[in-house]
Amino acid sequence: MKALLLRDLRLAVRAGGGFGLSLAFFLIVIVLIPFGVGPESAILARIGPGILWVAALLATLLSLDRQFALDHEDGALPLIATSPLPLEGVALAKALAHWLTTGLPLTLAAAPLGVLLNLQGPAYGWLVLTLALGTPALSVIGTFGAALTVGLRRGGLLLSLLVLPLYVPTLIFGAEAARRGAEGLAATTPLLMLSGITAGSLALLPFAAGAVLRINLR
Repeated sequence: MKALLLRDLRLAVRAGGGFGLSLAFFLIVIVLIPFGVGPESAILARIGPGILWVAALLATLLSLDRQFALDHEDGALPLIATSPLPLEGVALAKALAHWLTTGLPLTLAAAPLGVLLNLQGPAYGWLVLTLALGTPALSVIGTFGAALTVGLRRGGLLLSLLVLPLYVPTLIFGAEAARRGAEGLAATTPLLMLSGITAGSLALLPFAAGAVLRINLR
């Protein structure tokens, strides 16, 4: 599992498929928002946490279709399936690699980019906390979607259509927890719900992704 994780990390960095593309998209969206909404500081501060969450969610979609597609195209996926590592472990390693090259950089970049949206002091900590809790769920859900669409033509478009509805609960509770924390309100309930979604995704979806991969490889 460690070897597969390191291999995916090297491929993501060399191909620029994870981290560079997602970060560039994230930056462009955040820079464009003030031009579309207007420069009023109060409005930007109020919608900032939600905008950053939506931008991070969309940025995670950019590299999802590469998780299994490249291995399927070059014939590596059937070889990985015959290795001692079960497909559930393969899916978990892929999700972890995706989070390390996409989710983690987006989480770290959110606070500096929050300056462009005039976030107030407490908002930065809550934004980073909610993204750190929520982006692992986005990666695991995306890995499940990538397993569903592996081998399909135009799988990237179908993957987005499948995954985006599954992202909605994470987006709702993540953005709500960040907003409440920024405004000094109680954020315990949405934070617990967000943590529960992430824990449930990590516990269940690698097994679902492994089952789907077995079906697709037959």
